[in-house]
Amino acid sequence: MPADLAVLGLGHTGLPLAQAATAAGINTIGYDPDPVTVADINAGRVPPGTLSAAELRRMLAGGFRASDDPAVLGRVRTAVICAPAPLGADHTLDLAAVEAAARALAGQLRPHTTVVLESAVFPGTTEGFLRPLLEAGGLRAGRDFHLAYSPGRLDPGGRDFQLANTPKVVGGCTPACTEAAAAFYGRFTERVVRAKGLREAEAVKLLETNYRHVNIAFANEMAVFCHDLGVDLWDVIRCAETKPFGFQAFRPGPGVGGPAPALDPNAAPSYTTGLAAGRARVPGHPLRIVELAQEVNSRMPRYVVQRAAALLNEHGKSQRGARVLLLGVTYKADLADEEGAPAREIGSRLIELGAQLAYHDPYVPQWRVLDRPVPRADSLWEAAAEADLTLLLQHHRTYDLQGLAVKAQLMLDTRGATPAGAAARL
Repeated sequence: MPADLAVLGLGHTGLPLAQAATAAGINTIGYDPDPVTVADINAGRVPPGTLSAAELRRMLAGGFRASDDPAVLGRVRTAVICAPAPLGADHTLDLAAVEAAARALAGQLRPHTTVVLESAVFPGTTEGFLRPLLEAGGLRAGRDFHLAYSPGRLDPGGRDFQLANTPKVVGGCTPACTEAAAAFYGRFTERVVRAKGLREAEAVKLLETNYRHVNIAFANEMAVFCHDLGVDLWDVIRCAETKPFGFQAFRPGPGVGGPAPALDPNAAPSYTTGLAAGRARVPGHPLRIVELAQEVNSRMPRYVVQRAAALLNEHGKSQRGARVLLLGVTYKADLADEEGAPAREIGSRLIELGAQLAYHDPYVPQWRVLDRPVPRADSLWEAAAEADLTLLLQHHRTYDLQGLAVKAQLMLDTRGATPAGAAARL
């Protein structure tokens, strides 16, 4: 039977969208070119960092199915592309998965379909990159099918905000495209916000993503600054966040991970820079503050290792040969997702400096650094007592940090989660 909705890309953004639509009674199919991913989802095995097992079971019971056959895309009313767009080695977005999804859809695209891109991209990508791919079969966006962009807004692991109660921004190729996308999202979200157009909607994602990275970078800078001055940063934050206006607290950490990297227009591809004659500023004008934020945040794993070495030295221990226990190797608390987590770089640097590494994470049964397995601590309490240094990288709810701080010989807390005075803090 034809489905109302096809979700292309069944990862961090796609599966939660499919789950929300299925729960609202929308006949939904999922498309992913990876047969292993498809088989796992249909068997009820959840990809890391997406849904709970119970949510996936309810989706499957509600009729959702995943497929790696592009033919399933041929009779849907709405198609939403949620393919990943990670940063490549040159810090530009890798749109290979978005391109593959677009080509799969273009071969099956029918008139009157609404196509929405949700992947994190630079302003101009929907028009300059996606549209030509979709129009390769002869249909024209804005005339034969609707084309729009909507920034993905998810709080992985969060309990307060789901798709239903998070406003959805949409911007279309034409006003009619915007309304078609708004009508679709209005079926399962409480509020739809209409942007002026495609580029405005894409720039919303740019602003929201970089807002997080810039503010975390400032918190990380403050952590280094306060440590050098002998100031307790965590007490500073505690006091500052009592201000009821004009301030939102961000906290430092060992780095910034997750599936939404900082978007630096300096690295925007050429198809995003087309302008009408007479415009003075070229899109892709560098956002210097974003560049600086990336520099600051990328330095944090190295800074954490330096703080670890200094702490060991203060207690008469050498980093070479030291037994170091890493607590929490995921990018976010209470989540199994390791994407972009700073733990791997910290672990690599510690091993290269001669430390003997072990780890514990209730969500990660196996972990590798520098292509070698890292021993997993079976008994957390014993491992903390035996380690020369326990390094808290992620504060999972299951950790009794007060007890662990007492048990550990030395503890460095990069999350400010231990009680004041119980451990050294970033």
